[in-house]
Amino acid sequence: MRKLLRFLKPYRLESCLGPLFKMLEALFELFVPLVVADIINVGIATGNSTYILKRCLLMVLLGVIGLLCSVTAQYFSAKAAVGMSTGIRHALFEHIGKLSHSETDRFGTATLLSRSTADVNQIGTTVNLVLRLFLRSPFIVFGAMIMAFTVSPKAALTFTVTIPALSVVIFGIMLISIPLFSRVQAKLDRVLGLTRENLSGARVVRAFVREEKSLAEFTDANRELTRLQRFTGRFSALLNPLTYVIINLSILAIVYLGGVQVQIGNLATGDVVALYNYMSQILVELIKLANFIILITKACACATRINEILETPEGMQKSDISKAEHRVPKTGTVEFKNVSLSYHKNGETALSDISFTVPDGATVGIIGGTGSGKSSLVNLIPRFYDATDGTVLLDGTDVKSYADVGALRSVIGIVPQKAELFAGTIRDNLLMGREDATDDDLFDALRSAQALSLVNQKEGGLDHEIEQGGRNLSGGQRQRLTIARALVRRPKILILDDSASALDLATDAALRSALTKLPYRPTTFIVSQRTASVMHADLILVLEDGEAIDRGTHKELLDRCAVYREIYDSQFKSEGGDKA
Repeated sequence: MRKLLRFLKPYRLESCLGPLFKMLEALFELFVPLVVADIINVGIATGNSTYILKRCLLMVLLGVIGLLCSVTAQYFSAKAAVGMSTGIRHALFEHIGKLSHSETDRFGTATLLSRSTADVNQIGTTVNLVLRLFLRSPFIVFGAMIMAFTVSPKAALTFTVTIPALSVVIFGIMLISIPLFSRVQAKLDRVLGLTRENLSGARVVRAFVREEKSLAEFTDANRELTRLQRFTGRFSALLNPLTYVIINLSILAIVYLGGVQVQIGNLATGDVVALYNYMSQILVELIKLANFIILITKACACATRINEILETPEGMQKSDISKAEHRVPKTGTVEFKNVSLSYHKNGETALSDISFTVPDGATVGIIGGTGSGKSSLVNLIPRFYDATDGTVLLDGTDVKSYADVGALRSVIGIVPQKAELFAGTIRDNLLMGREDATDDDLFDALRSAQALSLVNQKEGGLDHEIEQGGRNLSGGQRQRLTIARALVRRPKILILDDSASALDLATDAALRSALTKLPYRPTTFIVSQRTASVMHADLILVLEDGEAIDRGTHKELLDRCAVYREIYDSQFKSEGGDKA
């Protein structure tokens, strides 16, 4: 938790004023039992109505001042807590954006979401309570004990036994609860992961009639979470009854000892009432403190989970700044030198010893079976992943040596396998490729991506609203718009990662023809499982199990590469002829 306190530094003043005003409220509260004692001992004992009225007005005044102090403290505490939560969320969002794909894959989307929302909210709530209670409650507890000694030292000895006993109960339960709450959060991540998986894949679940299986998996995970939460809740629930037992035994002792002192004339009746009130104040504050301790244990578990993300080093390690290249690549020449890739340390190798060179403006087709490493290969160029061994060169410079990853990626247009569009207009989505692009630039990109007719048919044209994820578009429409978004950048390197899978053959052919006519001639990488998509490329790379088993032109590979020939035949033989 201490590591996250740096986000509270901008709110130092609020963090001081909140507890300060709470202390003032507590101070006024401690005087109330003394006023009550005076009313009983003097006003009621003598029947002095004027004295009683004056003391009642004094109590009202103390209450009003205490209320003002409490509201002021609440304002400053809430401002500091909300500001801290905002800072943590910003830092998490920024840091997650800098993590490599390997790290985000390791954490998983569900846990990243829960840590960025639920965990941060838990910490914010706890900080708010800390600023209001971490001084007030101890001040009331020890202040009430001191005030009790000023009333009756003998009767107040009960306080010296009560407070240590309560401390042992509270902190003992707290130490045991912290690891339990950590386990609860881990189980919650599992439930969130299953929920997200089943909601995002609802159509697949229904298509394969896996509703009962998915429900069973969710039920098991939910049952396990419920079991652990119940156990943790029952254990934490011991706080209130144990504190009530100790406090009520103490009150009995005070009433008994106070009564004896009243009988022998050493203590007034009002003083016994004051002692009772002070013990009641301690009871209320310790119950608050007990519940507050539970929140702290939850917040500590949440803070550990958040720190795990913030302390995860950025996947894109920078080179020595003195040797780093402070420039933007000027050509699209790409070279792979003995490149290998493992997604995790000591993990299975995804790519093995791949070497090839692509001159500026050339078109490369990358083909192979599912899981052969096609996407992994092209993801090394923009540094979504870093090669485990070997070197990837862009414009003659190791991609790891560019001082600014943004400058490196600014010359690369990427169309991922899954077409991702964001809520907003078509124009907003296209301008993500280049913010200063004109409408003419957008229309040129749409024309090349075979999406111009799509935009013209939509109400509002470029200003047509797209729903989150492009839900109001078909798969082919989403793919064409993502291709257009990449072309708006006028990139030196264009990566099409199986981005035409939802397009019909005629549209796919028209798209490939348009790409060859682009005036800026980008170096193009076409990842596909269709031989029709790569057969006209200058170089075709055939991958199998992460290895480049052959390379060459379409005709050369048909003659000598059995894997390529098998893929080609499976797609064209049924059509009754060789279309090479």
